[in-house]
Amino acid sequence: MSVFALGLNHTTAPLDVRGRFAFAPGQLPAALLSLRHRLERAAPEAALLSTCNRTELYIAGHGVPAGDLVQPTLDWLAAQGGVGVGQLSAHTYVAENRAAARHAFRVASGLDSMVLGEPQILGQMKQAVREANEAGTLGATLHQLFQRSFAVAKEVRTSTDIGVHSVSMAAAAVRLAAQLFEDLR
Repeated sequence: MSVFALGLNHTTAPLDVRGRFAFAPGQLPAALLSLRHRLERAAPEAALLSTCNRTELYIAGHGVPAGDLVQPTLDWLAAQGGVGVGQLSAHTYVAENRAAARHAFRVASGLDSMVLGEPQILGQMKQAVREANEAGTLGATLHQLFQRSFAVAKEVRTSTDIGVHSVSMAAAAVRLAAQLFEDLR
């Protein structure tokens, strides 16, 4: 079984590029089925995480090296955003097997977020898993990967101070505004 994550986020792509690849929750089932069809049964498992700061595809394939599935996945994503593969690949990253698991752990824990430790990403990952499950594209491998990601996120929050303070984007904006202005009213 091979697993990989392919994505773009706030560190690799500007906002206008990220916006082209944002999927609304209602679009996820059809998108996942379209992707799986594009990968022609070589990758029966797929999940799509789409937030304001990232779009990531997690793919698990049987009997096919992850590297053989990356290009067709990139082609599919480029078509979804209406851009050329070259333009998209300049803004994407790929993590395979162990690196993909480590990446998922970092994302779930808020360690790969624009605001370090923000807790919303965990809920967004859980929603992505639910959507993949409902679409029938979440198999045993990705299920196990995400369940371990959620356990790692819980451990990070309970054993470190990362979750002690409110660190959402909104909270960070309010703190910055309070520093810049005398009166927030």
